[in-house]
Formats: sequence, C-alpha cells, structure tokens
Amino acid sequence: MTEQTTDRTITIHAAISAAVDKALDAMEAAGALPGGLDRANVTVEPPRDPSHGDLATNAAMVLAKPAKTNPRALAEALAAELSKEADIAAAEIAGPGFINLRIAPSAWEAELDAIAALGDAYGRSSMGAGQTVNIEYVSANPTGPMHMGHCRGAVVGDSLAGLLEYAGFAVIREYYVNDAGAQVQTLARSVHLRYREALGEDIGTIPEGFYPGDYLVPIGKALAAEFGDRYKDAPESEWLALFRMRAVDAMMDMIRADLAMLGIHHDLFSSEAKLQAEGKPEIAETFLRQKGLVYDGLLEAPKGKTPDDWEPVELPLFRSTQFGDDQDRPIRKSDGNWTYFGADMAYHFQKAQGADALIDIWGADHAGTVKRIKAAVAALTGEEHGQSKPFDVKLVQMVQLLRDGEPVKMSKRSGNFITIADMVEEVGKDVVRFTMLTRKPEAQMDFDFAKVVEASKDNPVFYVQYAHARIASVLRKAAEAGLSDKAETARVQSWGSEGILHSDEQVLMKQAAQFPRVVEQAARAREPHRIAFFLMDLAAAFHALWNQGNDDPARRFIVEDDMVKTGVRLYLAKQIGQVIRNGLSILGVEAAERL
Repeated sequence: MTEQTTDRTITIHAAISAAVDKALDAMEAAGALPGGLDRANVTVEPPRDPSHGDLATNAAMVLAKPAKTNPRALAEALAAELSKEADIAAAEIAGPGFINLRIAPSAWEAELDAIAALGDAYGRSSMGAGQTVNIEYVSANPTGPMHMGHCRGAVVGDSLAGLLEYAGFAVIREYYVNDAGAQVQTLARSVHLRYREALGEDIGTIPEGFYPGDYLVPIGKALAAEFGDRYKDAPESEWLALFRMRAVDAMMDMIRADLAMLGIHHDLFSSEAKLQAEGKPEIAETFLRQKGLVYDGLLEAPKGKTPDDWEPVELPLFRSTQFGDDQDRPIRKSDGNWTYFGADMAYHFQKAQGADALIDIWGADHAGTVKRIKAAVAALTGEEHGQSKPFDVKLVQMVQLLRDGEPVKMSKRSGNFITIADMVEEVGKDVVRFTMLTRKPEAQMDFDFAKVVEASKDNPVFYVQYAHARIASVLRKAAEAGLSDKAETARVQSWGSEGILHSDEQVLMKQAAQFPRVVEQAARAREPHRIAFFLMDLAAAFHALWNQGNDDPARRFIVEDDMVKTGVRLYLAKQIGQVIRNGLSILGVEAAERL
C-alpha cells in the first residue's frame, strides 16, 4: 500500500488523486514539467468503459498545452511515475494521452476498511470549505396547506441542502413568506367569512375568488371565540389588518407542520411585509440608482398589445438589459407600490448580505423571471465583491398524481388540491422524498400512489430500501446463528491474502467506492438526484451479487463451512449498507431494517 492509503480514513479516489499530484510534483522537481501549472481541471474518475481500467486521469491532456509538450509524451512520463505506486497495478496510455489505471486488489480491501473506519462520515467532503450557501425553497403563498404543487420543489431544495452540508458547505435553509400581496388580503376576507360562519351566520356558497377550503374553519372559530361578534358587522378597515396577521400566522403554523411531515425544517422565515416595512426595497433602489442601474423611463408596451391598448407611464426601471435581459424592468407600479420583481430584488439583496452564494428552487412556471432576477443579483452583489455572488435558480417541473394510471381525485380538506399531508399519510415520508428524486427536476414526473409502494424491482424506492433490509437481515441471521464473531476473526486473519475478494465482489466494491466522488460531483452541479441515481445503481449491483446465491450456495453471504468467505462477505455487505445509509441520509430518507 502507498503511504496515502495506509491511513484507513483515506478513500481510494482521494489516494489516487494524491498519487497523480505526487507524480506531477516529482516531474516538476526533475524538470520534466514546468512548475506552477494550473491543475484545476485535472481529474481522476472511472473511465466510460470499465474494461479500460478502474480509474483514469486526463492530466497529460490538460497539462500538455501549457507545458508546451506532446500529450502522449507527457502521458508516458506520468504513467512511468504512477507505476511506482503500490496501489496502481498498471498505468496504460489510451488515445492521445489519457491514462487508464488498474488498481491493486489490496486497495479495494483498504477501501472497505475506510468505509468501516469512517462510518457515517464516509463520502463527506471538505470541498465547500465552510462557504455559506443560502437555499430558498418552497416559499409557497401562506394561503393554505402545502399541496402537491409544492412537494417536489420542497424535496429537491431540502435534499440539496443536505447534499451541500455533506460536501462541506454551511447551509441556510430559507423560506420567503409572501405576506404583502393581494392574496393575503383575500385570505383575510375569506377568514372573516368563516368567522361570521362560526358566529352562526349562514354564509351560503363561498363567493368566487375567495379561498374555499375547510382548513379556514378552525381559524374562524378561534377568532369568534376570542373576539365574539365585535367584527361581525364592522367595516373592513377595522379588522382587515388583524385578520390578515392572524390568518398568515395560522397558515404558517400549518405549513410548518405539513413540511415537518416530510422531514423539512427551515432555518429562516423571511417576511415580505416586514421587508417592505423596513424600507429594504428603497435601500436597494437607492443602491442601484447610485450605480446608474435604475432610472425613470417609459415602460415599453407589453408584447402583443397595440398602441391603442397602451398608455405610456413613467416608472423607475432597472437596466436589466445590461445583464442579458430583453428589456428593462419596472420596480414600482404606477400607484407607487412595489412590483413583485422590485420586492423580490430587495429580498435577494437582503439575503446576499449573509451568504457567499444563493440558490433558489422555483417551479418551472417561473422560468420567465429567471433572467431578470439573475440580472438584479448580479447588479446588487457585483460592486462590493469585485464580481457578483454566485446565484443559481433550479427549476422544478410539476408532478402528475395518479392511482393505477388514473388521475387522483381532489382533496376535501383543501377544496381543490391534494395536500402533502394526504400523500405522506398514505405512502410515508421516505417514499415521497425518494420518489421525487428518481428523475431530474426539470423532467416531468408521474407519481402513482399504487406504483410507489409496489414491492418490485421496477420501483426504485423499494429496490434501494430492500437492498439495505437484505443486508440488515443477513447480519442479523449471522448473529443469531452465533457466526458473526467467528467469521470476523477468520476474515481479519486472512485479510490481505491474494484473491480474498471474489471478482464480482470487487465489482460491487468499486461501485460503492465511487460514492465520495459522486457526492462532490452532485454538490458541484447542485443536483441531489445524482445521489438517488447512484443508490439505485448500487442497490441493483448488490441484488445481482445476492441473487448468485440462489443458484449456487457457495456464492451466498453465509457459507457455514467456510468462515473466511462468510467473514469477507458479511464485511462487504456491512460496508455496502453503510454507503446506502449515508446516501439516503443526504436525501432525508431513513434506511429500512426490515421490509
């Protein structure tokens, strides 16, 4: 083993990456490579075709041009250095200068030891270096319970937060409470209607434009119990602000409870109404005017309108065209109130003060506003920091709810939609969360209540959970039979022997060993679904190895007349289970012990 991998907490990808760096350092010291070359784009990762090797590096391809040398010649020199490493059984040059690496079997055994030693920390990374990332997700209008339209974005955002924390970032989970618009005025009026109903008035059919759901009934009753008939016939000016405040508070309590059912808890709830009351939009406007990025001008006519339909009006406009937008955008309305964009701009200005990077999770129906809010963030964060703070918007497509292929009927509780509570109560938190990550968020998704609980290999949620449950089962079985200690003793005594891991077991081990690299790649791309995809592939590989024992008893995980094989296979299974648990924990999903 090399000095890098004698430490059982060093993973194979880290060890081989260190070996490549060490080889490049040696070449610089020998004068075979100029010093100071940028190695940022040098990678170590599995080749596309596993037959080419276990890992591959593009170092020669990346460094040849700045080193003013031939890529293949550089690859030959680098391969010679890498061949000195005990963990590298072979370094073979492919094509114009890629280097394929075959890893010594002992290194895969060391990787199992690394998983065992690191446990829950296996795959964790320091890549984020403690940078603070603010992730805003859900941010549903506080006008009712959480429904299916919010679910996928909620899971994607929360899983991304877990992923970035696992990769070494400090994460702020934020919810933006849209409590300053016309919709909360309508909410207050709807609650006043239920308040009158609680006082015994027959309110008849809920008027068009009001919120009809039964979830407002308890709020009306609570207000009736507190205030009696004081506001029953009072003018709206006397009760609207009070009822709005009480209704929003009640809705946010309901929203927090619904999100908690999904295992989601935010660190920060920011109020739009408070933002405006504190003059934050004015501060943002002043800041941008000083930079010449807000001016008073005539708003362009909306596309599709004729001149007769349009009356030009002078408004404060943000120069979003300087940042790639197709037109400058108003930050105030003609009545002086803030546009949604103006308020949103100020909100992003506020949260940028406490974070190194910003990420928003939005529904795909907001795609049209991405360019302008990115322009605003670039303008608001660019001057002080020399360059604008990183800001990413992830768009999430809607989910179609089905039952055995048929659209699901609406919920009585809400009046016109299926709530998250309905879903979680029927199929469970873990099923909902994992299912939402089985497709890329920008892809359309069907959520079939019958399919997601189906016990078959076609159901990825079940298949991953079943892999962990099988591992837990075989470990219990060995313990109950009194074989665990004997098998482990036999394994330790034989560990390091040539051929201790069967070739198929090595294949599974190599797949599990990709986990630390996948974590970093997923974090860099801001794509938590990559973890779900990895777990599905790992579970399939485990089941394939397990199923060999159905045809050949000698390939089973417990072979009672061979404690060495039993010990090695139980050790392998235990570490695969650890990797599955670590991956599921990132996604906020519990690992099943029994199914």
